[in-house]
Order: sequence, then structure tokens, then C-alpha cells
Amino acid sequence: MNPLIERLPTHLQAFIVPQEYQLYNAQNQAVWRYVMRMNTHFLKERAHHSYLQGLEQTGISLDHIPSMDEMNEKLAQIGWAAVAVDGFIPPNAFMEFQAHQVLVIAADIRTLEHIEYTPAPDIIHEAAGHAPIIANPEYAEYLRRFGEIGSKAITSAFDYEVYEAIRHLSILKEDPHSNPNEIEKAEGKVLELQYRETHPSEMAQIRNLHWWTVEYGLIGNMDQPKIYGAGLLSSIGESESCLKSEVKKVPYSMEAALQNFDITKPQPQLYVTPDFAHLSMVLEEFANTMALRKGGLSGLQKLIDSRTLGTIELSTGLQISGTFTDVISNEDGKVLYVQTTGPTALAHREKELISHGINYHREGFGSPIGKLKGINLAIEDMSPSDLEAYGIYEGKTVQLAFEGGVKVSGNIITGIRNLQGKILLISFEHCTVTYRDQVLFQPEWGIYDMAVGKKVCAAFAGPADVHSFVSHGNVPIEKTNRIKYTDSEKRLQDLYAQVRNLRESQSVTIHKLKEIFQECVQEYPDDWLLILEIAEIAPLSQWRDQILQHLDTLKTDAAKTKLIINGLKLLANAHNTLAKSDVTG
Repeated sequence: MNPLIERLPTHLQAFIVPQEYQLYNAQNQAVWRYVMRMNTHFLKERAHHSYLQGLEQTGISLDHIPSMDEMNEKLAQIGWAAVAVDGFIPPNAFMEFQAHQVLVIAADIRTLEHIEYTPAPDIIHEAAGHAPIIANPEYAEYLRRFGEIGSKAITSAFDYEVYEAIRHLSILKEDPHSNPNEIEKAEGKVLELQYRETHPSEMAQIRNLHWWTVEYGLIGNMDQPKIYGAGLLSSIGESESCLKSEVKKVPYSMEAALQNFDITKPQPQLYVTPDFAHLSMVLEEFANTMALRKGGLSGLQKLIDSRTLGTIELSTGLQISGTFTDVISNEDGKVLYVQTTGPTALAHREKELISHGINYHREGFGSPIGKLKGINLAIEDMSPSDLEAYGIYEGKTVQLAFEGGVKVSGNIITGIRNLQGKILLISFEHCTVTYRDQVLFQPEWGIYDMAVGKKVCAAFAGPADVHSFVSHGNVPIEKTNRIKYTDSEKRLQDLYAQVRNLRESQSVTIHKLKEIFQECVQEYPDDWLLILEIAEIAPLSQWRDQILQHLDTLKTDAAKTKLIINGLKLLANAHNTLAKSDVTG
């Protein structure tokens, strides 16, 4: 239904799962309805004005969990799309979806036990939190640009360890039948990783920026900011507490990139941006520090340390994508030689060069970088007559000595130029490549393809051409647990469904409602949300007082008491509004 989804590259398509709307039960729908009604009531004065306007524009109803079809029909009108995924997906993939203007929606919904807040991504957080603000064009462009830059951020092996630990914990926490000991062990692992002393990678830093803006951002003046972060908009607990004076408010700047967060606790401080334009300014400021724009030895070293697929771009525009394993440099920090191991692809302007994909360069790729010794003119800047003067042309046997000590000796058989005529690649046969006493390439290894470029201008995560590496997305092996309900839990869901049907049919049968109430009290004495649903449609009578008295008995702890009181306030407001409309009528 949305062309943006059809245009997604293959490796991102692999993350998409069916929403399976029929698996949402009536209790799930009641949880959605409670949170959405509570949030919209509370947030109408506290959220950025785009939030309430954006709910309708992005296909989100207060009364039922949205379907992907509903959302995509609306999102298409503002140039976005939405897809369902299985829980947390790797940060680079998440960012890349964003760059394509596609929201990823974890299609599961939080359980009643976690109605205020869940560490797991769910459809309340993803759809009701992220989607509405996208209706604001300035914010939508920030989100797209963030995805574009963030997907290029170089990650580390430690980052992926943290991601897998958080994903595992979120899966356990949202399954009511999980072993408590396993949850405790998983929490301990996440905490240990979060507090481990490490040098933050680019991805870790840009993930922090994402957290303090897209997830937990405040906007406006420091004294009375509004909420725009999805984590706050989707949490009926933190959306209220975050604006209190106990939570420190900090002006948003690039320093937020170094401020870590703990997903298991409410945030002790939040960042306030004066407007959405400021977000984009800080993002560009951070991008200027990334290997994406700085390149050089430091960028290459980040790719080597990441041990994952990455790309360097040379001054000619030639892009080398693969797993970088070695670099030779001089004492001044200049790159002299680069080496990948395993499948490698060469590209120019994000398009793979013909015959230079991973099947051809399946063992890796190595090349000198820089200028020839004693020649001021770099190869890339030589005209055809210059190349001929220096003996660099097809059929010629040459010895190219590079500054820094790399030597290439062999017979030139061909070359590849870009559209402007600049030479990108020179291919040799019978070739030997050495650095001092080290042999880097031998004639018996076949054709040697030498990249042309005097410096490394950029280094970034992922391939230059997304079609070069079909399966580089790291789709998680561990899947979200599908909750296996007991017969008793299925019966409770059936009671929720009966109340929902009575409300939607607008023909409440008192006798039937009393039956449901009595069964709930006897068989499910701790369930408060179903009693609230009954109270909403019960007529004003002495029996309704009995319902309210039962709700009083359920106020066994502070969290549940707050949820019940807030729910009753919501009902009172609704009844008052209805009474006023009746009088007016």
C-alpha cells in the first residue's frame, strides 16, 4: 500500500514481519485504549502541539490498536511509511529505515503488568510515540537526516553485545511466564555492560543523541518545556514525572552524545531544545566529527576495530566496501596501504563498478593510497598525456613507487574512469606489490586491481552500494516470545471481549454486565482494568457504587492506586462531558 516499502533494499526487507493483527486480544485492546486516553488527556497541555494534531494524520485511533494498513494509508500522505518488525533491531538497520522515511513498529504490545512503562519496544511506543510528531515537516526532516547520518556511524563489537543483551532482556520482561531468575540474570548483564568503561564508538554516541532527542526530548523554554520524545509520549508514568523539578533540565547540545542512559530506570536528567531547527544544527555539528566526513587513518582504524562491514571513499570518489583488517601508515598518520579480508565490492557514487563485486573480490582487496614518489601530480589528476608521459598506460610494464615505500610492479592491462574522465582503477597482470621487505601481492594470485586516490576522504559503516551485500543486516536470531496463555487467561480475555462488545454495540445489558463483574471479582480478584471498563458503561445506580467500592479494595500498592485513580478521573471527565452534551441537546 505504500511505495516507500517496496523500494526498501533487500537487506532491510529481511527485518519486516507480518503484524498478525488477529493475535491482539481484547485485553491488549483495553491496555492500548487506557494508555491512549490517559496520554491524550494528560498531554494535551504538556506535549508539543504537533502531537495531538499528528495522531489523526498518522492513522492512530484512541480506541483500538492501529493496523499497518491504516497507518500506511495516512503516512503515505506525508511521505512516510511504517513496517512491523520483531522487537529491537540493530541500530544501523533502525537508522537506515529512518533514512528511507520508514518507521519501524515493534508490533507486540505491553502487558497489563507493564502498562506504565516497558523497556521493550511495543506498538504503543512505536506507533503512538514516534508517528504523531512526524506530521511536523521540520521534525520529519530531522528524523530522516538523522537516519541518513546515523546509519553510517561506525559501530563496535561491544555495541552489538549491548544491543543483544538489551534485546534479550526486553524479550524476557514482556513474557509473563519468564523465569524470574533468568530476568534477574539478564538485567545484571545489561547493567554490567552499561557501566563498563569503554571508549564510545560513533554509533554509541549517535545512539545517545537519538535517545535524548527522538526518545526523551523536551522542547521550548527551560522553565516550561513541552514533550516531543516518543519514550515520554508513550509512558503514562514518565510523561508526568519528567516535567517535575526533580528531573534536571539541560540545554541540548553535542555534549549529549557522551551522556549514557539506563533503560531500566526513569531518566535523572533530560535535554531541552529551543526548537526543532536546533536539533538539526547539533546533528550536523556531530556529523562533522564522524569518520564519514573526516576519513583518514582514524576513520580507517575505526572500521578495523569494528570488525564489521564498512566503506572507505577515496579522493577520486572510488568506494571500497568490505571488512577492513589492516592499514599501513607512516609516522605522520598518512594512509599508505589498505587491506580488506573476505568479500569486497568497489563502487562509485553508491553504484557498484561492473565486474568488481563480491564474487570477483571474494578473497579481499588491497591497494596503495597516496602520490607517487618524486612526482607532484597525483595519478588521479593526470591527463591522458600526463599518464602517457609517465608511462602509465595499457600494455606498459611499469614500476610505481609510492611515497611511503609501497611499490607496484606489473603490466597494465586496463583501467576504469569516472564520467569526468578521472581514472579510478588500474588493473595489472604479472604484478608484485611490496612494502619494504613485506610482499603484499604476488603474480600467481592473478590480476591485481589498484585503487587510485591520494587520500581517504570518508569512512563509514555498511556498503556503498546496498545491493552489493545482500545479507549484511544481521537479522536477530533470538525471536520475541509468543505468549502462551493458560485457559484461565483466555477466559479473562473473553470477559474483556464481552465488555468491549457491549460498549461498542451501545446496548448494555445490565444482567450480562453484572455476570461479568461477579466472575471477574471471584476468578480474577486482582484485575483492575476490566473493572474500570465495566464501570465506564455501567449505569449510574447503587450497583455502580459497588463497582467503585471493589476498585477501592484493589488499591494495594502505590502504582496500582495511581492507575485506578487516574482511570476514575478519566471516567468522571467523560461522564461530565456527556452530561453537559445531554443538557445542551
